[in-house]
Amino acid sequence: MPRKRTIIAAAPMADIFRKAGAERVSDNATKALSEVLMEVGMKVASESVKLAKHAGRKTVKREDVALARRVV
Repeated sequence: MPRKRTIIAAAPMADIFRKAGAERVSDNATKALSEVLMEVGMKVASESVKLAKHAGRKTVKREDVALARRVV
């Protein structure tokens, strides 16, 4: 059975766990973290796009992301 690919790779997720102090990380844990980060990231990205459009811009800027992060 082929693996289900995610947008965020598993290796960076394992690195995050290791930087947080984990010695070992399961594949299921990396997939779960990837899904959580995608969910939160989509909310922040969506709000960032709304803020850019409200400002009359097509380009999403760092400031939009920073403000969206506070809103979300």
